[in-house]
Amino acid sequence: MAGGPGSYVFGEEEKKELLEVIENGGLFRYGVPGVDGFTHKVASFEKEMADIIGVKHTVATSSGTGSLLCCLAALGIGAGDEVIVPGYTFIASISSIILSNAVPVLAEIDSSLTIDPDKIEELISPATKAIMPVHMLGNPCDMDRIMKIAAKHKLFVIEDCCQAFGASYKGRRLGTYGDISAFSLNVFKTITAGDGGAVATDDDILYERAFGFHDQGHKPSRMGVEVGNRSIVGMNLRMNELTGAVSLAQIRKLDAILARLRTKKIKLKNLLGKLPHAEYRKINDEEGECATLLTLFFDTKDHAEKFCESLGTKPLAYSGWHVYNNMEQILNKATGAKANCPYDCPKYPSQREYKKHMLPQTDGILERAVNISIGVVDKGLGSPFGININSSDVELEEVAAKIKETAANL
Repeated sequence: MAGGPGSYVFGEEEKKELLEVIENGGLFRYGVPGVDGFTHKVASFEKEMADIIGVKHTVATSSGTGSLLCCLAALGIGAGDEVIVPGYTFIASISSIILSNAVPVLAEIDSSLTIDPDKIEELISPATKAIMPVHMLGNPCDMDRIMKIAAKHKLFVIEDCCQAFGASYKGRRLGTYGDISAFSLNVFKTITAGDGGAVATDDDILYERAFGFHDQGHKPSRMGVEVGNRSIVGMNLRMNELTGAVSLAQIRKLDAILARLRTKKIKLKNLLGKLPHAEYRKINDEEGECATLLTLFFDTKDHAEKFCESLGTKPLAYSGWHVYNNMEQILNKATGAKANCPYDCPKYPSQREYKKHMLPQTDGILERAVNISIGVVDKGLGSPFGININSSDVELEEVAAKIKETAANL
């Protein structure tokens, strides 16, 4: 099946938490413990996540995209504000900026497949308000350098941890470096509830604002219907108790999942050794990464494509809405392109130009990059081939042999 590692370890623990909610009948995230069947699964997930990540506050949301919107709203980022974001990321990183009426400024990546710190400062303008480093494919960004740049230019940092739930950088969990951070519980992520997300921060004011944005302006943490006392105009991005139940069971498995992934990736790399025509992705923290994927960089685009053709996959340049070149609605700057809209649908009002191949360094990297699954089996991410978290050593050896044979025949 396709999915992230959490999907492969779904079992009795999740069923137990779900049944408790179903049998008690309290599906709404708010209530009084022990009254009307309320079992506070969402609140329990928030507390346990905060303890595991190492932050004061978390807010459970309905998606990673919703979490990013909460982060931007909490920081007051809006009309005309620029946010620097890599051109290789899931589209939500970019679309959340646009939907906040702010301006995404696309940045190059380096061989870690995360934002290139050497290319950030040249993008900073008087309108720049934040940097959004994306810990892409479970690999931590170079947070030391990013935080120095942000401090120098007095910029906010929004960590997009959606593909790196639980990963760490130099001994600290991702999501604790920036001002505020976003996480995802989508089916393809490290842990999953099918969909869902969370916001994390140490800042009391940002927490109150993020919480308010996720729930019609309410302050934390109301216990039911409340009138008045709202501090911000918000949306409904709440997580329900069923999703909270699964999230709670999954986060209790997080460290065990990461340990298994890291062990399997080390085994596979040891079996592969040095491959002809290829090298491994730069990992900014070998011990702290999620190890959900093994990425190979081939010496030429042609070798990458031939390798992929043999294994039924494609280089990362073709991995759908993770590559800016494939985000047609972003390139068209369209909130609703007029050609496809019977009404007078406006285009996104940015003076910046977005066009294919505007990031040549990123393009050159992605056309030579190939993902091998360790724990995220996802055609859309370019990782339909490889192993999963439950693969046996025999299966791992078979995959390694196939990779070595394919690379040798290029």
